[in-house]
Amino acid sequence: MRIDGKGRIDRTRPVTFRFDGRAYAGYKGDTLASALIANDVRVVGRSFKYHRPRGILTAGSEEPNALVEIVGPANQTPNTRATVQELFEGLAARSQNRWPSLRYDALEINDLAALFLSAGFYYKTFMWPRRFWEGLYEPLIRRAAGLGSLSGRHDEGVYEKAWAHCDLLVIGAGPAGLMAALVAGRAGADVILADESSEPGGRLLSDDGEIDGAHATDWVARVLAELASLPNVRLMTRTTVTGAYDDGTYGALERVGLHRSPRPNLPRECFWRIVAKRTVLAAGALERSVAFEDNDRPGVMLASALPSYLNRYGVVPARRVALFANNDSARSTARSLMAAGVEVVAIIDSREDAPDEPGIALHKGAQVIRARGRMGLREIMVRAGGREFRVEAECLGVSGGWNPSVHLTCHLNGRPRWSDALAAFVPVEGAVPGMLVAGAANGSFSTHGCLAAGAEAARASLAALGVAAGAVELPQAEDAPYQIAPLWAVPGKGRAWLDLANDVTVKDVALAAQEGFRSVEHMKRYTTQGMAPDQGKNSNVAALAVLADATGRGIAETGITTFRPPYAPVSIAAMGAGGRGMGFAPQRILTSDQASRDRGAPMVEAGLWYRPGYFPKPGETTWREACDREVMMVRCSVGVTDVSTLGKIEIQGPDAGRFLDFVYTNTFSTLPVGKVRYGLMLREDGHVLDDGTCARLGDQHWLMTTTTAAAGLVMRHLDFVHQAFCADWQVRFASVTESWAQFAVAGPLARDLVTSALGHAPDLPFMGCAPVVVQGVAARLFRISFSGEEGYELAVPTRYGEALFRDLTARAETMGGGLYGMEALNVLRIEKGFITHAEIHGRTTAFDIGMEKMVSGKKDCIGKVAATRAGLVGPEREQMVGLMPLTGSVLTAGAHLFAQGADLVRENATGYVTSVGYSPTLHSHLALGFLKNGRARHGETVRLVDRLRGVDVLCTVTDPVFHDPKGEKLRA
Repeated sequence: MRIDGKGRIDRTRPVTFRFDGRAYAGYKGDTLASALIANDVRVVGRSFKYHRPRGILTAGSEEPNALVEIVGPANQTPNTRATVQELFEGLAARSQNRWPSLRYDALEINDLAALFLSAGFYYKTFMWPRRFWEGLYEPLIRRAAGLGSLSGRHDEGVYEKAWAHCDLLVIGAGPAGLMAALVAGRAGADVILADESSEPGGRLLSDDGEIDGAHATDWVARVLAELASLPNVRLMTRTTVTGAYDDGTYGALERVGLHRSPRPNLPRECFWRIVAKRTVLAAGALERSVAFEDNDRPGVMLASALPSYLNRYGVVPARRVALFANNDSARSTARSLMAAGVEVVAIIDSREDAPDEPGIALHKGAQVIRARGRMGLREIMVRAGGREFRVEAECLGVSGGWNPSVHLTCHLNGRPRWSDALAAFVPVEGAVPGMLVAGAANGSFSTHGCLAAGAEAARASLAALGVAAGAVELPQAEDAPYQIAPLWAVPGKGRAWLDLANDVTVKDVALAAQEGFRSVEHMKRYTTQGMAPDQGKNSNVAALAVLADATGRGIAETGITTFRPPYAPVSIAAMGAGGRGMGFAPQRILTSDQASRDRGAPMVEAGLWYRPGYFPKPGETTWREACDREVMMVRCSVGVTDVSTLGKIEIQGPDAGRFLDFVYTNTFSTLPVGKVRYGLMLREDGHVLDDGTCARLGDQHWLMTTTTAAAGLVMRHLDFVHQAFCADWQVRFASVTESWAQFAVAGPLARDLVTSALGHAPDLPFMGCAPVVVQGVAARLFRISFSGEEGYELAVPTRYGEALFRDLTARAETMGGGLYGMEALNVLRIEKGFITHAEIHGRTTAFDIGMEKMVSGKKDCIGKVAATRAGLVGPEREQMVGLMPLTGSVLTAGAHLFAQGADLVRENATGYVTSVGYSPTLHSHLALGFLKNGRARHGETVRLVDRLRGVDVLCTVTDPVFHDPKGEKLRA
């Protein structure tokens, strides 16, 4: 199927590849799709739901059919569009969604049962009997669902992420984009020109048009040569801009190594964050099809794809081609094909007043009513002038008009407007701040119109930047008007396909309207229209036109679905580049890590930190034995643990106290120097964000501590509050978490241990702090407790952490104490009723945890008003309580609470358990949890049920503070 003398491929460099295990030949510059066409491979996949044979439809990233698996030595990439996958030596591709083979697919039986598999059949079919869902329905659906598959092995490919900044970002390198980049580049602006193709030029590379009296590709080559010579212009080919975000930031995916044979150090893809002061969107337009019976047969393609394959790759899908259109664009396609020796057997034009086309059989006011040929098109049925006839053709090019690529203009909630003249949606000015839309993306479909629009968009962008644009002479090019008579679907009895990727038909959309799904968003979800990998690029507008007709509304009134990023599929590996293995969850190691491991402590993850779980002693066979011993050691003598993981944020400035008052619920500006106060933070919605202590180290100097898990979250929160609400306040803050190693000393002998380490007795009241010196090292001492016993925390610069830890451990052991780990720490805080993020998990309020009185009535704070909203306070809320089993039973976190005698159904659940542990102090399992109106129900008996673990226990509801409720020990 190669055409001599055509195409931009390198015929001196043959390339071998495999598809479904069979070897084929192509050339350097081919895509997988063009190479398959050259080898007369007509069927490339099976459809999603009915498993119908499907062929290549398009020549670009909007392809819905030709999705394949690319199989590499260390990875397997599913759902790759063959139309953008460049050919390289040794490429191995595999068709998807078929078994056992592409030609003989067992699940094609679904097509015979199509009557029972219409839109919404999932919702109607699998409701009864209910018990069949988990055992029968769901396993069958999961086995049949999906398109491509993963290898099951780790992807060993290399991916990158990068940032770029520019004055002007030009998206798309067709005539409008090239002209915009040329004008801005000559003016000296810093320009990035990004295009998803391997070669800039857009439609100019596919069509046989002329610019300035020469072939359009000559003009493209001259412009690219000039742009490449400008040091202020960056050309980014194979780069798809996938999303528009705040403040001129755009996401872009660059295919770096996917077009080449795998190399160990060459990244497969790079995900870019591009920050642009101004943007010109010149992404062109996408051709759409017309729905008619069996219009999904292999060989039915978009008309615009035919000249793309002919002029860019030198291939044609057939030697006998017919064209079906409602606009003039198919005429140039016919002329290009005929000039290359391809027989154009007919043009079927739905317009009665269509212009003549000499030398071609032209049927005006005609429609294609059916395509025939299961594994490849053989003929089409045409209706014209009240009669029906057949036309033999192996390929049918369909053009239902053009849709401007408005997607990026909608990513910040912009909504395009309907144009009756174009029968398409066009972007609204200002939808994305700093973005201008030019060329076909803005509804200008002539070459001259695109060139002029690109130059004008560049000049306007430069003016906004304060850069003068020099005079640029526009080249001469065709300026034919765009004429179209809308045609969305041809009436008929059979199935006419709208969304080929998800097997959605005209009847499915009409059925959705009939069943009450009149909103375009409801129709989309009911039928799955536009929800496949192509995101409905070929089908959305036609589908909503069908919906408009079915509901008796206009298209503008019907509206359009919401476009969201990404514009084209983006691999998760590219977005998370560097996040594999340890890059995904890097290990943060304590200064005491080696000392803890030397004592045999197993390490557990706490946030990104690794902390010792417990410290086993000889003869102890279970973790519970070690945990119980460590708890009693703290209660009876003294224990040491590393608390360096707590977030530490230093806050300084004249307005530091004022700022703390604003972010905390309680007041901190009145706190004396040398004192510490417990504080609570709320989110803007009134729910608890975090808790911790804050110490005043100086008149304008504070040290905030956060929970380990929320250290980064709190830092971001402080930054947001400062920027959004009080940017003019004189306050600065910095995270010093890793600058200080901090150790807790707790127990009745804690004061003795600290005295031994300091060389003098600490003169600190409870919740006091002071600078101290430990063996010649400047340190900080805090008297705070997370155990309920007398406690201190001693902080030194990180480089001294291990030495201090080993010293404190040795001193504690001489006093009959020692180290305790996370397990004992958790039991100690449960006994004392202290909360962690198990309790402040994002849905709790200050009222829920019994701290509503900490929300000061004398000042404002973040979340204060929102916390008083109806439903966030009152007896109907689940309130924090303690739970103690009536017998010695084990309790489990995540269990649900029920009233005695209530049926164990979701509607009767009155609470849940958040934290559990065995208390050797009280010789019982204990739990913290939330119970509706819990504070008024102390002393009641409730039923704790965890069906997953087989736990069903009666518990007494208690105060959350089990140990030393008056706090006499920690204040000793």
